[in-house]
Amino acid sequence: MIVVDYEEYRRFDAVGLAGLVARGEVTAADLLEVAIERAEQVNPKLNAIVYPMYEIARKRAAGPLSGPLAGVPFLLKDLGQDYAGLPTGSGSWSLRGHVAAAHSVTVQRWLDAGLVVFGKTATPEFGTKAVTESKATGPTRNPWNPRHTPGGSSGGAAAAVAAGIVPVAGASDGGGSIRIPAACCGLFGLKPGRGLLSSGPRRAESFHGAATDGVISRTVRDTAAMLDVLTAAQDLGGPYLAARPDVSFAELAAREPGRLRVGYTTRSPLGTPVDKEAVAAVSHAATVLTQLGHDVEEAEPDIDGRRMAGDFLTGWGANAATIIAEIQREHGARLEDFELDTRMLAASAWAVKAPEYVAAHLRWNGYTRALAAFHERYDLLLTPTLARPPVRVGELDTPPAVRALGQTLERLKLIGAFSKTKAWNDQIITNLAPVPYTQLANITGRPAMSVPLHRTAQGLPLGVQFVAGLGGEGTLLALATQLEAAHPWAQDEPPFCR
Repeated sequence: MIVVDYEEYRRFDAVGLAGLVARGEVTAADLLEVAIERAEQVNPKLNAIVYPMYEIARKRAAGPLSGPLAGVPFLLKDLGQDYAGLPTGSGSWSLRGHVAAAHSVTVQRWLDAGLVVFGKTATPEFGTKAVTESKATGPTRNPWNPRHTPGGSSGGAAAAVAAGIVPVAGASDGGGSIRIPAACCGLFGLKPGRGLLSSGPRRAESFHGAATDGVISRTVRDTAAMLDVLTAAQDLGGPYLAARPDVSFAELAAREPGRLRVGYTTRSPLGTPVDKEAVAAVSHAATVLTQLGHDVEEAEPDIDGRRMAGDFLTGWGANAATIIAEIQREHGARLEDFELDTRMLAASAWAVKAPEYVAAHLRWNGYTRALAAFHERYDLLLTPTLARPPVRVGELDTPPAVRALGQTLERLKLIGAFSKTKAWNDQIITNLAPVPYTQLANITGRPAMSVPLHRTAQGLPLGVQFVAGLGGEGTLLALATQLEAAHPWAQDEPPFCR
């Protein structure tokens, strides 16, 4: 048996820790105590874990465990990843009394893999923002610089991984919520393609299949191993029979990617400014790709980015309105139990007629086919993950004047008209401008990843995004492994956490 302290624990990824447990060199209980100690040390400063499950985890770690990741400490995202008998808070006061009736399919597969779950991580209310700042649980901070955001909505997961609490954590992505936090925190984040992972049992799919579970990790092989765990069996109650590769994702990640054709752009789809650091991140990635023997040239899909953003937000607002109505109906929540920002987002849906909603969703097909045409010429699309370095905590708060207008219209029962105001539309652009690149992969259902290849002059991480075609998870993983070897990042540790 080896003595495991934090420095030793931090040297290993999840696959490595599982190997130690399998060989009898360390126990699951020992690993758990190191993880808990680390959480107690850094979480008060970061607010990454909002629901500790220490005693449940200790009982699990003391018993027999089996599975490919048996004994590895793990954290769930407190949104959609239900653990039976415990609250799923979703970053909202409205669900403070809600207890999950059953494990979600995703959580059950993580448990079947032998992981030891010891907490849930922070998310903005219902995952609706690209920062992790909730009225119910407070702001979560970036381990590289606590004045800045770890991104959202899987910001708690990213902060926990970057701070060394766990090597990999549960996450989800409906508009960039895996890739954005990975980019902010110097981590690897892959959003799987539509239908590959189950959203059950409470939902057939989330947000028309645009949203999916996944993980944020320090190493590529951990993400590959997690994909193997999460796709180990078909969800017979799900809406898709998704094609799976003939070999494991772990094997695909270990293969050479071959010579890839990569088209890149730094232009914001919204036409908003792009920071020089984001441009530098893509330029550096293009240089590395060229040095590795890939063909790289400037190119982008033929898509009206502004219209696509509007069509995405039409669905995003409707999703928020549906969640509010569902929680009010099932749990008796009051409207005041939801954040004003969420209520204003939902109000944007109340102003949309059903035919307008259907038309917006039908236009997703056009964006999908335009991206498919791009992928006939290029294996991958390369963009910045973020249009600027991670914003400061509180920087994207809705201005007091806009909030006051929303509250006034709400009191007058005219909140549905709020989305037609210039103040609302300006605020939408303000919030989307730092993250205009990620929604395309969600709308089209294509797999995409953020890779940590750049650090700003101020020392903040700033990832780059690759978007693949249908079934391109293996290509992404293989390239990521190649980039990881050329530009190692797994042992980079934020100075704040040393």
